[in-house]
Amino acid sequence: MTENDGEENDGEGNDGEEGMTAGWWRGLAMASVCLALLGGAGCETASLEDGANRRAALSGSVSVAVVDMQWLLSESKMGQQVTENLNQFMKNRQELLALEQEELRSLEGELVRLGGVLSPSARQQKEEQLRQRMAGYQQKAEDMNREVQTKRGDLLGEFRAHVDGVVQRIAQRDGVILVVEKGQNTSTRYADAGLDLSAEVLEDLDRMFAQ
Repeated sequence: MTENDGEENDGEGNDGEEGMTAGWWRGLAMASVCLALLGGAGCETASLEDGANRRAALSGSVSVAVVDMQWLLSESKMGQQVTENLNQFMKNRQELLALEQEELRSLEGELVRLGGVLSPSARQQKEEQLRQRMAGYQQKAEDMNREVQTKRGDLLGEFRAHVDGVVQRIAQRDGVILVVEKGQNTSTRYADAGLDLSAEVLEDLDRMFAQ
């Protein structure tokens, strides 16, 4: 295992009108609400019975351990609830954007159909209305994307705080003086399975969730 040397580290006629409005759609930067939750990783663990003794034997006079946050997020009931809540939050905002997009397409179709019969001033007015609605849609999409990212940070931060509390209790009980994170996007390259606290942490997290 390497030292953990850092913390973990968004015209004319219908043909002319159709071409013009199609160009607006191509030029509009559609912001997407997305979620990139951490994927679960495999988590080998020793039995809970002799975990503390094996960690002490493996680490010698300095007792160290590792914990897999990605695995805990994927496997614990608390982590699964976090993922479900975030997915629902994102789905609600995507549905609002879909309704707004449908209204914009309806306005665009109306402009194409009536473009040949509208007076120049009336056509210009409808074009300006459509431009403003498109700009408003783009801004709303960007705002909602920021909302999702903020919600994600809040939910994962709360989950991590629960995990940290459990890790601290186990470490103090077993005399572990250093616990580092393993898994993807961490600096830990290798850790013996006997150093892994993740299964013990999972047991405590699920017990807390059931209360």
